[in-house]
Amino acid sequence: MEDQQLLWIATEPPHMAAEWSTLSVAYGVLWLLPEAALEALRHRDFRAVILGFPSQAWSASELLEEVLRIAPSIPVLVRDPDASVFDAVRLARLGLYQYLASGTEAAAQIEQAIEHRRARDLSRLAQRVGSEEWERLLIGGSREIRRVCQLISLVGARRSTVLITGETGTGKELAARALHLAGPRRRAAWVAVNCSALPEHLLEAELFGHVRGAFTGAVQNRVGRFEEAQGGTLFLDEIGDLPLNLQSKLLRVLQERELQRLGSSETIHLDVRVIAATNCDLAERITQGKFREDLYYRLNVVPIHIPPLRERREDIATIAPFLVEKICKSEGIAPKLLSLEAVERLSGYSWPGNVRQLENFIAMAVALSADRQTLAPADFAVPGPSRAPIGPSAASVISLPDEGMDYERTLAQIERSILGQALQKTGGNKKAAAEMLCLKRTTLSAKVRSLESVSALEEEEKVRR
Repeated sequence: MEDQQLLWIATEPPHMAAEWSTLSVAYGVLWLLPEAALEALRHRDFRAVILGFPSQAWSASELLEEVLRIAPSIPVLVRDPDASVFDAVRLARLGLYQYLASGTEAAAQIEQAIEHRRARDLSRLAQRVGSEEWERLLIGGSREIRRVCQLISLVGARRSTVLITGETGTGKELAARALHLAGPRRRAAWVAVNCSALPEHLLEAELFGHVRGAFTGAVQNRVGRFEEAQGGTLFLDEIGDLPLNLQSKLLRVLQERELQRLGSSETIHLDVRVIAATNCDLAERITQGKFREDLYYRLNVVPIHIPPLRERREDIATIAPFLVEKICKSEGIAPKLLSLEAVERLSGYSWPGNVRQLENFIAMAVALSADRQTLAPADFAVPGPSRAPIGPSAASVISLPDEGMDYERTLAQIERSILGQALQKTGGNKKAAAEMLCLKRTTLSAKVRSLESVSALEEEEKVRR
């Protein structure tokens, strides 16, 4: 990593802090007095800031507010052994990222803070990528989403009809909007129609318009959606649900690029680009006699498939922070962050409802997290990985010898082995190890200390022998 990625603000050098040496080696920590540190923040970029207290010159809230005023996106941690729960709540509302623990847990917290900022920066970069407005609509860096972007960049400027396919919630309408914005029609009309949202007798008038007296209730002339989209783009969502008799009329409009309003003999020439989308298998509906094959070929001039989220899970690390920021902004609340563990949990789920389902889960987590700034795995009601049950094979690993055994020592050895494996798998991160074993972190820490004491007593006993 680059030198001096962390800024430690304190009135005294933090060399006596237990975590100082570890952080200095891993990140290159720069210690400065508050006034000098605030000046450095104005001219340099740091990955995270640590506030060391107690400090006579500054209160924690004053220094935190000043740091976030200068660098609002930087994660700030506080090192204060004397802090109370009231202090923690008060600072969290002001924008504190987390209190810094002591010992080996400090490095894990710092890494988590840096990962949060990296994910948030990636999210914002995804919105700004390129110089075109349409590129901000499609978030993600997976191969699948890059291929979609490539197709949009190639056909956006064309007039060709496009058929967008994909499961519910994948973002088909966003892709259609991106197509509209990627071409010369970007400043013209954008009109969207959901073909499954209206009954058949209203949908025809909705699409093609009508004149006064065309049917009961037609008390005045009505301009249809095709005419509204003149010079621009018409998006036909859920095209697979379009009734058969309307399919033939739509086919003629697409072929002739003209229409007649219901009840009128006047021909209206059209300059409209049509983009259609569906979540169903149109080939299967053709076989079932529910969709016209000739209309399918007329719509499917340029096919674009939006892959489900489970096939591009690497995009979740970018999409999720973006959605958190979007929801917080729409709710008018302070921005929240996703913990690294929360991102990992979200990335491990298949999301059958895709991005729409992910957004719903995040909206619920934001609502239930109250004043907490960081969203944790527990905030998401997402099924986690299944735990392996202790079955006969596990129970038979240890057999009771005829001469008996030391029950307490044997259990301690088993517990020591399980805890050791969990800590090894998580790189020494006690919080992650505790989650892996369905324990509280404090319980795991207590068990580790207890086993360390037992081991020390055993060593002393061996020496005495």
